[in-house]
Amino acid sequence: MRAYPDLMETVIDQAFAAALYTEGDAGLDTGASLLAAAPRADAELVRKGEEFVRRAWERGWLPADVLRLVRRELDEHAAGLAAGLIASEVRRYPELPPRWRSQLDELPAAPPAGRPDRFSYASALLALYRLLLALPAIEPVGPPPGAAREALTRPPAAGEPRMLTRIRALLAKAEATGYPEEAEALTTKAQELMARHSIDEALLAARTHGDRTPGARRIGVDAPYETAKAILLDAVAAANRCRAVWNSDLGFTTVVGFEADLESVELLHTSLLVQGTAAMTRAEAGQRAGGRKRTKTFRQSFLMAYAQRLGSRLADGTARATAEAESGAGAGDALLPVLAARDLAVTETAEQMFPRTTTTRVRGATDLDGWTHGTEAADRARMSGETRGIRG
Repeated sequence: MRAYPDLMETVIDQAFAAALYTEGDAGLDTGASLLAAAPRADAELVRKGEEFVRRAWERGWLPADVLRLVRRELDEHAAGLAAGLIASEVRRYPELPPRWRSQLDELPAAPPAGRPDRFSYASALLALYRLLLALPAIEPVGPPPGAAREALTRPPAAGEPRMLTRIRALLAKAEATGYPEEAEALTTKAQELMARHSIDEALLAARTHGDRTPGARRIGVDAPYETAKAILLDAVAAANRCRAVWNSDLGFTTVVGFEADLESVELLHTSLLVQGTAAMTRAEAGQRAGGRKRTKTFRQSFLMAYAQRLGSRLADGTARATAEAESGAGAGDALLPVLAARDLAVTETAEQMFPRTTTTRVRGATDLDGWTHGTEAADRARMSGETRGIRG
């Protein structure tokens, strides 16, 4: 006598053959019709989805990476379905990497239990599975779930939570204020704390023989105007002794560096992007009030100028920060070889992770007003010439 579970697996296999290994909506419709007529296959269907999620971890993906791509290629409803599968799948592991815990805390809510109809539910699920099945292998940026306990529970640097709390608070105020001068002062102070914290971490690691291995972090670079956003992220990474590699096809940049610097890169890039977007909106409103409607070209030129100008000024701030640290109370003799060793370690790690990279041709800005306003916004978002800047 044939077992009932085998029959359900046959239905799922038929649905998958129709929907997952073909292109276009016709295969999805065929697969969804098969599954809609077999409600008792739902539990096995979800289990298959958990397997697809598990394969994503094996290919180097993190929860935030999966959700970012699902939102980009599908929609928010599919992201909710993916979040449900992720939450269910990770219950298998007694230990999770710290970075995973924070990403899991930010999972969107799963769709409500009440489904509009079985066909729509099955169609959405199959579209998600098709995307998960096609995920390519990418460079891992940390241990996967289920790794050895010592690889998952690396302790944070001493004093890090308190320092990061202060930096986040300063940047949040800079983003919220409507006064450019106040935003400058707040951003400057946050950058000084980042510089101080980063140099302290480097010297502490040298004395205690800790944190000698760089890590990596993936940061989303979303449309529109992703080229300008990637340039801005690259500038912030370079200013913090990190290396950035942009994957335009998958919509993220991988930043390689030491943990304290990676945290600074993510915080500062997010804040500068928020400040730049707000400044762009204000400048665009002024353009519209004057009767000009070149919205797309204005925005692209604005953000490109903003990113390139900040890159130049951040590099200047790096040089000033390092020089001040070298001249302080005999720290120079100890600091120079420490920073050189960390720079070398970051470069070697990045080259091991990405042995083959290419350069991208950047499309030139075509709106002079946008370029001018973007440059001015970068100058406002950045510090005055007498401040320390970001640590080099």
